[in-house]
Amino acid sequence: MDAMTVSAARDEEAPDAGDLLLWILIWSELAAFGALLVAFAIVDVVQADKFAAARQHLYPSMAVWNTAVLVTSGWRAARAARPAARPSEARRDLVLAALLGFLFVGIKLLEYGNEIGHAADERFGAFFELYFLLTGFHLLHVLFGAFVLLLVSWRLDRPNLILITTLWHVFDLIWIVMFPLVYLA
Repeated sequence: MDAMTVSAARDEEAPDAGDLLLWILIWSELAAFGALLVAFAIVDVVQADKFAAARQHLYPSMAVWNTAVLVTSGWRAARAARPAARPSEARRDLVLAALLGFLFVGIKLLEYGNEIGHAADERFGAFFELYFLLTGFHLLHVLFGAFVLLLVSWRLDRPNLILITTLWHVFDLIWIVMFPLVYLA
């Protein structure tokens, strides 16, 4: 039996002590992003005309590509976390999930390059300040998470695999809520 199979069998026998840490991380992420999303939505209502003008300078097609990339990455992470996944499959899927995460970062940075020139324009109110804060905070989470996916793929351990793939799905969920609020509202 390999180490991952032994670890999986051990996890099924007793509750995982890391469950509390996982739930603390999930709820803290949701609370932090929830506060930013609520702030963005409130200022969007207060400065509706300025936000509408600012959105004309976004690149929703790039955001659609990023959504597809991140959801595909989440699918690869879910495949890695399957109990039936062999260690070689889990490693491959984690590496692919991480590479797609890095692709997300690259696309977002290209998008930022096109948008950064509008950030100081007062005609757009607080839109770009909140936009870069919200999407930049998410971008840093994706970047960090992609590195952790690679680290876990290198030193495969079932509890760490479950922890990072669950958090990776939280980042997906946050983006799926953020996308329509920022780009489509």
